[in-house]
Amino acid sequence: MTASVLVLNGPNLNLLGTREPETYGRETLADIEAACTRRAEALGLAVTFRQSNAEGELVDWIQQARGTHDVLVVNAGAYTHTSVAILDALLACEVPVIEVHLSNIHRREDFRHHSYVSRAAVGMIAGLGGHGYELALEAAARMVETG
Repeated sequence: MTASVLVLNGPNLNLLGTREPETYGRETLADIEAACTRRAEALGLAVTFRQSNAEGELVDWIQQARGTHDVLVVNAGAYTHTSVAILDALLACEVPVIEVHLSNIHRREDFRHHSYVSRAAVGMIAGLGGHGYELALEAAARMVETG
């Protein structure tokens, strides 16, 4: 059976490539999704890639991951720093979580230094742009392989 990874993206990530390219780069979310699809295939993983600006929709997807996905990769965007609802969903879903950020949140504004997602995550990749998602898939493959 092929291991399944759900990649969730939060608010404003649909604007990648045009929103603050000096911070987030010129890659679009579609570019990152295509790279993740290729990397997942090479790793023998099935990947589902989603984005929403709505906190409740992200919570619903996290809840639905329980029993259907083996690993969650989450870039919650600004909700990283504000959403107890997303944290609670991540803690309840019983699926390993890998947190991803395009920029290094610790080199940015003070309010971005705190991550609610980190409380539920087994690890975090930050500051490596879109490549961080591919690294998260490699970590997911290893997690699934080693149980």
